[in-house]
Amino acid sequence: MKFELAVTDPGSSARAGVITTDHGIIETPIFMPVGTIATVKGISQKDLKEEVNPDIILGNTYHLYLRPQTEILKKAGGLHKFMNWDRNILTDSGGYQVYSLSERRKIKEEGVRFKSHIDGSYHNFTPENVMEIQRSIGADIIMAFDECTPYPCDYKYAKNSMHRTHRWLDRCITHFDKTPPLYGYSQALFPIVQGSTYRDLREQSAEYIAAAGAEGNAIGGLSVGEPAEEMYAMTEIVTNILPKEKPRYLMGVGTPINILENIALGVDMFDCVMPTRNARNGMLFTAHGTINIKNKKWEDDFSPIDDSGMTYVDTYYTKAYLKHLFSVNELLGKQIATMHNLGFYLWLVREARKHILAGDFASWKNMMVQQMNKRL
Repeated sequence: MKFELAVTDPGSSARAGVITTDHGIIETPIFMPVGTIATVKGISQKDLKEEVNPDIILGNTYHLYLRPQTEILKKAGGLHKFMNWDRNILTDSGGYQVYSLSERRKIKEEGVRFKSHIDGSYHNFTPENVMEIQRSIGADIIMAFDECTPYPCDYKYAKNSMHRTHRWLDRCITHFDKTPPLYGYSQALFPIVQGSTYRDLREQSAEYIAAAGAEGNAIGGLSVGEPAEEMYAMTEIVTNILPKEKPRYLMGVGTPINILENIALGVDMFDCVMPTRNARNGMLFTAHGTINIKNKKWEDDFSPIDDSGMTYVDTYYTKAYLKHLFSVNELLGKQIATMHNLGFYLWLVREARKHILAGDFASWKNMMVQQMNKRL
């Protein structure tokens, strides 16, 4: 993997760059649609590629390990071939599930023992086998095994957890270096900064992660319920420490406004289930604010869903028609809303890139944040 930093915005820390992997180019800043179980929910790979057009999508190690299981993925020749996706894929490490499945897991120094949410069977994740699982899945960028702490989090717990994450990282790197990729293309390992919302812990963790010398770095443990101001403060501390010549990935973030504010702080990569999950609940993101398409006010609005036309559905269907589909619980409604939201997110990061390259990102960002912070 290679990263080339093209421009830094004069009015902020926003960056435009290019990541190159064996599966192609990723222009940053970038948003990665979440394909948890070998599919981005509610949209076909063909529409995803041709309409939303992301350079990279995300898969989930925990879920893919349980279903379809790594043996099936190995037989298929890896996740790219299994789901017929010839662009980049990033997999998380399962560390977020350590956080989200708190009732079903036990954390020890060796790793995490957890109970499957599907059938109640017990499994173990260690830094070593998570590297092997991600080799089997075959993503272009894979994540180190970490613990994502909850919010709020006791300082002592956050500190112990952070140090454990660092020890796990050392084990990940050692094992990753011992295990060759399986499918004839290279994989890059990103470590993850932790430390909850404690400034000193975030500084320590960012310094430890920077010293690991990985090809890129991630910021975890944010967007777990803390106020947005806390997220931005922690991100700024970390981006000021992480090396400028490596891509920076803020995990699990966020709203369109969160994304623009974190781009301004020097983040290059994002992922979040929000555009797809909210779409299935009838919430549409637009450049002028959010729409709850279930509201009565749209039932006789025969204007296009979004006259900006980021994807074909925006001008092909009307708000009244989409509201009708949701009112009768028709699957097509969720598919249309999903394509719209993903198209908007990719449009947003690409517009951000254009304005970074043009040198006027800061003023454009402030205008967009004001516009988007409305309910239509």
